[in-house]
Amino acid sequence: MTEREKDDLFYVCSLIEFVGRKTKNQRRIVVNALGEKGIQKQLYDAQVNHCLTFEQVADEVVDYYKIPSGSFDTIIECEYAIPSVTSIGKLYSRIILDCAKPGEEITELINVFDSFISDGISDFKTGIYYENMSYLECCYQEGHLLD
Repeated sequence: MTEREKDDLFYVCSLIEFVGRKTKNQRRIVVNALGEKGIQKQLYDAQVNHCLTFEQVADEVVDYYKIPSGSFDTIIECEYAIPSVTSIGKLYSRIILDCAKPGEEITELINVFDSFISDGISDFKTGIYYENMSYLECCYQEGHLLD
């Protein structure tokens, strides 16, 4: 994967996090609404969309893919500082790049966002986001939090 493609993946992961927060949805809901073709389109458009605000792109994504409002609001009751959208996007993109076979990054993106680890990362009351990257990757690959 080229550096540009890695940047595009980071952008799309950050966008998914932003849309999830905006619509109060689990990130899997956003990813499943986009589907593989929608994710491919967002990766393709990422170079242009970098110039726009997340708000503008998210509004377009929500409207085009008809992403409904949900009730997965992990920010309202959080007592501590919330990691930025881009911090979360970076975490997701690193997990995807470390776990994906070459050429299968989109499939891995879908798998990561559709897994239990995504709910934990995005639930800022749990602190899973702050765990060591290697630990998070091992948990994801094993399918559960490790002791």
